[in-house]
Amino acid sequence: MIRELGQPGDLGWVVLAHGELYAAEWGWGASFEGLVARIVADYAAAHDPGREAAWIAEVDGRRAGCVLCVDGGDGTAVLRVLLVHPDARGLGVGGRLVDTCVGFARKAGYRRVRLWTTDRQAAARRIYLSRGFALTDAAPHPGFAGEAVTGETYLLTF
Repeated sequence: MIRELGQPGDLGWVVLAHGELYAAEWGWGASFEGLVARIVADYAAAHDPGREAAWIAEVDGRRAGCVLCVDGGDGTAVLRVLLVHPDARGLGVGGRLVDTCVGFARKAGYRRVRLWTTDRQAAARRIYLSRGFALTDAAPHPGFAGEAVTGETYLLTF
């Protein structure tokens, strides 16, 4: 089930899940968790419900994924903090979260959706490409644990 973010604990879960999962999978530490915390705090502090939204995926009544759609200016929505917990991978949760975000962006009148990720997120990249996103930029990034990664920007134009 995909539902709007808004239940007690949802915001904290988004930060917690990112911090724990990315530490376990990639060794990323507090700088990455802090980035996610800032993204979530900015959303919580001042988002326009007509232009921005967030969702939680639940599997068997437990949080299993998330995504945010925020205003990036210039008619561009920005897909942020997509995550699917390992227990829910392979169930189509990631694709449903991306589809929900893109559908909202279309209805809200955006002309395109942008996202930034790293080359480490291969499964997410497959979802983005299958939905029509195109890689528009790739550049070295210092990473979040001292190990360089490639930062990738994708764009979907309606």
